[in-house]
Amino acid sequence: MRPTATYRLQIQPDFPFTSAAAAVPYIAGLGVSHLHLSPVLEAVPGSTHGYDVVDPTRVREELGGEEGLRALARTAREHGLGLVLDIVPNHMAAVPRHNPALWEVLREGPLSPYAPWFDIDWEAGGGKVLLPVLGGRVGDELGSLKVEGDVLHYGEQRFPLRESTSHLPLPELLAAQWYRLGWWRLARTELNYRRFFTISDLIGVRVEDPDVFGATHAKILELVRDGVVEGLRIDHPDGLADPEGYLRRLDEATGGACWTVVEKILTGDERLPAGWPVAGTTGYDALRQLDGLFTDPVGAGELVTLYREFAGPAGDRGGYWEATVRRAAYRVVTHELAAETAALTRLAERVCDRDPALRDHAPWALRTAIRELLVRVPVYRPYRVGGDEVLTVKAAASAKGAFAVPQEGTAVDVVRDLALGRLGDGPDHVAFRARFAQTSSALRAKSVEDTAFYRYVPLISANEVGGDPGSPAVAPEDFHAYCERLARDWPATGTVLTTHDTKRSSDVRARIAVLSECPDRWAAFVQQITEEAGRLEGGRAPDPHLAWVAWQTAVGFGFPYEGRLREALLKSVREAALHTTWTEPDEAYERAVADFVEAGPEGPPLYSVAQFARELDPFVRANVLGSALLQLTMPGVPDLYQRTEGEFLALVDPDNRYPFGEAVPNEKTALTRAALRLRRERPAAFGESGTYVPLAASGPAAAHCVAFCRTGEVVTAVTRLSKRLAAAGGWEGTELALPPGRWADLLDGAREFDGGAVPLATLFADRPVALLSRTAVREGSEGSG
Repeated sequence: MRPTATYRLQIQPDFPFTSAAAAVPYIAGLGVSHLHLSPVLEAVPGSTHGYDVVDPTRVREELGGEEGLRALARTAREHGLGLVLDIVPNHMAAVPRHNPALWEVLREGPLSPYAPWFDIDWEAGGGKVLLPVLGGRVGDELGSLKVEGDVLHYGEQRFPLRESTSHLPLPELLAAQWYRLGWWRLARTELNYRRFFTISDLIGVRVEDPDVFGATHAKILELVRDGVVEGLRIDHPDGLADPEGYLRRLDEATGGACWTVVEKILTGDERLPAGWPVAGTTGYDALRQLDGLFTDPVGAGELVTLYREFAGPAGDRGGYWEATVRRAAYRVVTHELAAETAALTRLAERVCDRDPALRDHAPWALRTAIRELLVRVPVYRPYRVGGDEVLTVKAAASAKGAFAVPQEGTAVDVVRDLALGRLGDGPDHVAFRARFAQTSSALRAKSVEDTAFYRYVPLISANEVGGDPGSPAVAPEDFHAYCERLARDWPATGTVLTTHDTKRSSDVRARIAVLSECPDRWAAFVQQITEEAGRLEGGRAPDPHLAWVAWQTAVGFGFPYEGRLREALLKSVREAALHTTWTEPDEAYERAVADFVEAGPEGPPLYSVAQFARELDPFVRANVLGSALLQLTMPGVPDLYQRTEGEFLALVDPDNRYPFGEAVPNEKTALTRAALRLRRERPAAFGESGTYVPLAASGPAAAHCVAFCRTGEVVTAVTRLSKRLAAAGGWEGTELALPPGRWADLLDGAREFDGGAVPLATLFADRPVALLSRTAVREGSEGSG
């Protein structure tokens, strides 16, 4: 059953299945058709997110186990709701004591029946798996290693011992295992298993193997067959060796009965591969469009100039978006992903050594070519079909610039042809092609989402997953073209505004986006508040880049902060890696950051922030209501993150993952209920056969209205860039032509309109948005809209 709308719940030990069941009546009352649950398979004990799966064959006991999940499904069904599950095919937690399959592999080695589950390069490790878990070099940690029975203890960690080795002296015992315990810092360069991005605690799973797929998906498929689950969200498909092959196998295994969406991040004009048997994406492409509509292109450009003047950025401080991304990519590929590029180099060497036509490419040349091509991939992942449009001839020519000797630069051609599948389909060729694509997606995520987004900060509302901070605004005509394409090609795709992974909730971004409409006022304020805070002990930011980010965050977040702002900003400076990092923290700098936040944004100046924020409130209202209504009525299936039916002010995870609670009813809540109930009552208007027709306003303020008609039955109209609109004189002389018929205002039951021109000053008299439902069709006009 295709959902009409979904509601995301973060299931965790503090909010188990029983708590979700208790919330079902409230959620059903909103008008959604399905609950969307975060991962529910057995995970590391205490995990608040569930992506660190340790046993895919069992429903997590901490949440209530399988019976608890089935009971939740029954309760949901009684209230007209189905279940959608978030599943994690790409990786599992590399925590042996909790992961029974990994435990057996470490005990029995490469001949273990579970060895094919994990993406391990045994040859690269000399027949062992490197486990980078020690706090120091092994020689310094010997005293912390203890043997009890057939188990090796290191603090709270446990490792199995190979049969008949427990009696050996410790140095010999360590040498006899199928694994090598190593200093945690070795993960960066020596790791010989594929991981999730740069997280060594998450080990890659080989679901491309049919047997591994069957074993790791048996429980999920059972839940689908039993009708417990009706939809699936596939986490991080770009991490898989063969995403399309995986999705085809999944579609076949479910009998095509599941509504399935993939967490595929699309960049720029990139399209979802047409051959994938899915309903669409999880919706970050829609988020980019929606946010862009409420960003002023002129003001966003002015903010770039003002930021440069205020912060004086140079080099990696991010004065220019594309340059910031490229520098971040070089840093990540040469540091955090050194082990991954080493694995690619080994594969390329093997291919070249076995082919006389490719021999004599030095390992360093292949490694350099791999690095130079990876940093030039403009999307998350190249695919074999259409890959030459991503790994272009121009990119290859640019990559060769890293070679002083032109003949050595031909290694770039070898690597490019390998990545595009042009040199054959031998085992190493296939492995290289897959691993290059997997590494590309990890590099893009780490260099863009987790580095450049924290370095390039003129307007931080634009720094969101799938976004383009270098070109953050979206014109109405581009939004309409996007929606028309969705209605035609992907009518059941997901759409989102806030998720468990967004850097800032949509309500926070909505306030910050208003700054693009008043850049001069913002510049004056940030100068004033910097001086005000600077007079307080500890209130001067350690650098102006941080000050700009902190004050924008404070304006968007509201108060009181209760330490949440401080934690988010500490994460920000670590991710930016300009002064401190997660692995090499600068304690003095981080202390200065904490002192500044406590004395500044979380101190007395917060009242000045609140006063400035109040100036923006009317325009924030337009952004919040406008983006919410567009998401709820545009093509696709809207996914609401928990609490976002009301005001939801949250920053980057884990700040945004606190347990569910009913939203305090407000204007946004009423709008959400009205739109969701309309979707439920008129599914055909929003369904796969429904239509999307843009409606054009006319008059001097026409560009400030975005409107469309769904299947001739529903009209949505919203206000954009409302601060600029107010400064220009409002809606005077501007009209919207409604399709023929009689139209009821669902947000104000007392109002109705006849088709034809309606003054926007009338349509938006009480609120900056309108949701209209056709109540009568005039003779001869049945096909309209």
